[in-house]
Amino acid sequence: MDLQKKTEPPATDMRASDAERDRIADMLREALAEGRLTADEHAERVEGVLNAKTVGELEVFIRDLPAAHRQHATAAYAPAPNRPTDAIPHEPDDNVVAVFSSAARKGRRRAGRRIHAYAIFGCVEIDLSEAIFEYRQVVIKAFAVFGTVEVRVPENVSLRSAGGGVLGNFEVDTVDSTDADAPVVFVDGWAVLGNVEARPKRGKLVADILDRVQHKLDKSLRKHFDH
Repeated sequence: MDLQKKTEPPATDMRASDAERDRIADMLREALAEGRLTADEHAERVEGVLNAKTVGELEVFIRDLPAAHRQHATAAYAPAPNRPTDAIPHEPDDNVVAVFSSAARKGRRRAGRRIHAYAIFGCVEIDLSEAIFEYRQVVIKAFAVFGTVEVRVPENVSLRSAGGGVLGNFEVDTVDSTDADAPVVFVDGWAVLGNVEARPKRGKLVADILDRVQHKLDKSLRKHFDH
C-alpha cells in the first residue's frame, strides 16, 4: 500500500475527467460574464480546455482568474470523510435482492440515505448516475455471495469504501469531488466468493450540482447586463 502511494503521479499529472473540464469551462463562462475575458479569449481558452489531457493543463486556463484563487482558498479539493458523519438510519430506504436472478435500480429516481443490496447467486445493479440526491451522504450496504453487486455514480460526487472480500473481490474507486457540497456515496459490505464493484459512470453528472452552477452563471450574466 505504501509503495502504491509513493508511485502515484502528482495531482497535476492526473488525467482530467469530463467533470473537471466542465468545472473549468464554468469558471471561464463566469469570467466572460464579468468582463474579465473577451469573447475571443474565452473561445480560445474553451478550445484548450476541451483538448487538455491532464489536471495541470486545465489549471493553466484559469490561473489568472479570481475563481482559481477562491478555489484554493476554500479547499475545494478537501477529501471526503472515510465514514459517514451524518446520522444515517439503520433501516434501509430500499432493499434490492437478487437470488438466482437479477435486480436493478436506475433512472431518474430519488436516492435514499441507505440502500441494501443482496446478490446471492445473482446480480444487482444500482445506477445512481441519473438519481436525485436529496442528502449529502448515501450509504450502500452490498452483500455478494456467489453473486455480483455493481454500483455506478455520477462523476461529480465523492465515492468511499469500507467493505471487504472473502475469497471474493470488493473493488471501489476512491473519488473526491471538486465541489465541496457534492454528495458522498459510501459503499460498505462483503463479497463472499462474489464481486462488489463501484465506480463513476463516465459523462454522467449530478444535475442538482449543475443547476447550482447554472444559477450562479445566470446571476453573473444578469449583473453584467444590468451595468
